[in-house]
Amino acid sequence: MIYSFIKNNEQLFPIEKMCRVLQVSNGSYYRWKKQINTARQQLKSAIKKQIALIYFQTKQRYGSPRITLELRSIGYKISRVTVAKYMKELGLRSKLSKKFKVTTNSSHNYLVVENVLNREFTVKMPSKVWVSDITYIQTKEVDMLT
Repeated sequence: MIYSFIKNNEQLFPIEKMCRVLQVSNGSYYRWKKQINTARQQLKSAIKKQIALIYFQTKQRYGSPRITLELRSIGYKISRVTVAKYMKELGLRSKLSKKFKVTTNSSHNYLVVENVLNREFTVKMPSKVWVSDITYIQTKEVDMLT
C-alpha cells in the first residue's frame, strides 16, 4: 500500500523524500516497482473488475452469493468465500431493501369516528376541516399484526 502511494505521487514529490517520510528504503521501492504481475495477480485483478462491474450493474443489490453465480455463469471457477473476501477488499456491500410493515390495524374494539368529510376535500371556509396522519409515531403498544 505504501509503495502504491509512492508510485501514484511520483509526479508530485521526490521519491527519496517520500521513502524517507514513510520509512521505507529506496531500493525496496524500486524492486517492488520493477516486479511483474504474476498470472495469479492478473486473474485476481480481472475477477475484482468483474465483481465491481456486476455489483454496479445490479444497482448494488447483489451480495457474494449472487455475484458468485454470475461469475460462474461467465466461466470463472470461484467460491462464494473468495468473492466475499474480494468484495470486502473493494469495500462493496449489498444494499438491503427494507421490508414493508403494516401500520394500520382495522380489527379493534375502539370507537370509529364517522366519515363526515366523505372525500370532499375542497372547503369554503378556512379551518373548517383538519386532517392528519400520525401512524409514523411509535408507541409502546404491542404490535398485534405480527
